[in-house]
Amino acid sequence: MHEKDIFCKIVDGEIPCYKLYEDDDVLAFLDISQVTKGHALVISKRHYENFLSTPKEIMHKVMDVAQRIGQVDIKLLGAEGVNILSNCYPAAGQSVMHFHVHVIPRYKEGEGFEITMKNNAEGLNLPAIAGQIKENL
Repeated sequence: MHEKDIFCKIVDGEIPCYKLYEDDDVLAFLDISQVTKGHALVISKRHYENFLSTPKEIMHKVMDVAQRIGQVDIKLLGAEGVNILSNCYPAAGQSVMHFHVHVIPRYKEGEGFEITMKNNAEGLNLPAIAGQIKENL
């Protein structure tokens, strides 16, 4: 048995939240640290470490709810876009080791936070990397 993280405590009702959605497998609520208005977290009610270790059925249910919240953000909150993301492990920014998906409404370009992607392909053997990944899928 793992030590309860903050999301397990929210699921168990030990910590209050602003619930958006709940069923037997999924809980969605507003992130207490709003990056933008309506920033939500969608979590598996059962503890899994992250997206990579979550059973497909549960992961699909979480992503379905995230999609629905994103659609509402655009339709009703007036968002112009939505970031839907899940960090896996601390190197990628995961701070709570419990599978969760951020749904972050975006109201104008560059607002809230920025994910910068730069081209680091120079000197890499892309065919070899693609081959390794493809062979192991």
